[in-house]
Amino acid sequence: MVQSETPPSPDGTKRRDLLATGTVVLGCAGACALTAPFLNSLRNPSATTLSDNTLEVDLSALAPGQDMTVQWQDWPIFIQRRTPQMLAALQAPEHMAALRDVDSKVLQQPKDATNWHRSVRPDYGILIGICTHLGCVPSFEKPGSTPDAKGGYFCPCHGSHFDAAGRVLRRAPAPYNLPVPPVTFLSDTKIRIGHSAGDPGFSMSDIQQI
Repeated sequence: MVQSETPPSPDGTKRRDLLATGTVVLGCAGACALTAPFLNSLRNPSATTLSDNTLEVDLSALAPGQDMTVQWQDWPIFIQRRTPQMLAALQAPEHMAALRDVDSKVLQQPKDATNWHRSVRPDYGILIGICTHLGCVPSFEKPGSTPDAKGGYFCPCHGSHFDAAGRVLRRAPAPYNLPVPPVTFLSDTKIRIGHSAGDPGFSMSDIQQI
């Protein structure tokens, strides 16, 4: 005679739910605890915060293919100097077909960065380094570091991939491209983050998600 399984008690189910919720809360708390030290580590001698809360950054030490990270407001800002190979990879037909929002139709950037390279100048990419899935910080994949690395970004939390223009791949959990901050080039090697000369009315509160 086959005995029927005893259904789990309501108390047991509630206990498991509470344990699962507690685990999630503790994980979030741990991530939040790491945020402040991480942001403090972004104090970069190449960047100067001005009284109007804009940030001036000296790019003269950034070599082609390299990236740097600075802090603007409470966000990490990824700055990359793109090589011709990186720019060509952004326009490859097979790559463009794999992107969720290839033409940046969702408002995640100022008007002067609504283009195929999502930047004021093609040779420099400037992005807010916050994954649009759950807010983790992606890491830069240096071109050539692996056979598939073309200078994009990978989020270690849930596996979202973004190209060097911050455009997300279709199958990634992140729903939107990485945000682009307002940027003005003061010279060939100096930028101001926080104001867009090409879209002066742009506000970070206008974007879809950060």
